[in-house]
Amino acid sequence: MKAIILAAGVGKRLWQVTQHRPKCLIEIGGQTLLHRYLTSLRSVGIHYVDVVVGYKQEMIRAAVAVNSCGVRVNFLVNEQFHRGSISSLWIARTALDDDAIVMDADVLFHQEILRRLVQSPYENALLMDETVKQTGEECMVVVEGGRVIALTKKMPLHYDYAGEGVGFLKVRHADAPHVVASLRTHVDREAWQMEYEDALVGFFRDVKVGHEKIGGLPWTEIDFLEDVTKAERDVLPKL
Repeated sequence: MKAIILAAGVGKRLWQVTQHRPKCLIEIGGQTLLHRYLTSLRSVGIHYVDVVVGYKQEMIRAAVAVNSCGVRVNFLVNEQFHRGSISSLWIARTALDDDAIVMDADVLFHQEILRRLVQSPYENALLMDETVKQTGEECMVVVEGGRVIALTKKMPLHYDYAGEGVGFLKVRHADAPHVVASLRTHVDREAWQMEYEDALVGFFRDVKVGHEKIGGLPWTEIDFLEDVTKAERDVLPKL
């Protein structure tokens, strides 16, 4: 199993910080998010990582050169990093050559969260924080009939239950062509401003994707300045 970290974006909503460094190099408790990712991946037995870079990629490359945390890191370049995240996952389609954990690069999380996904009995799976109800920006894991039907900010009319997605997706190697086909549907019509989550609808339709509940475990996505404060104040002490 390998990991694919999507770290190409600008992070415009956090521009006060990201004008100086990519979001994955934000330091929380004296360690960058990227350092924490690599350390956590190694702890669950993942030693090969593809990182999709774009914005200020030289800073990410330099950080990995200094300390790769015992993980072998390969870089994939998204030259169109100003587009939606679908462009990064599209670039990474060639890296789906093994069972993989696809990861957004802007989450502070407890290692048990990653371990729960890696060890999930579901061969394709998402993480769901079932304690979170949607109030606006949350990207929700939506379940109906015992399977994930969507990962989206736009809730469907009918479903059984939902919770916030952590931003990590486990994909079985044999099912990777379904991910690529789902993305291709939108790439072919040049819908480059999409987020990759909404481009996976076809994947969820064609492949059974399960979920692991992680409510109660500490984590936060970092999109805004207040998220940095939350990470340092509420999440970091529990890691």
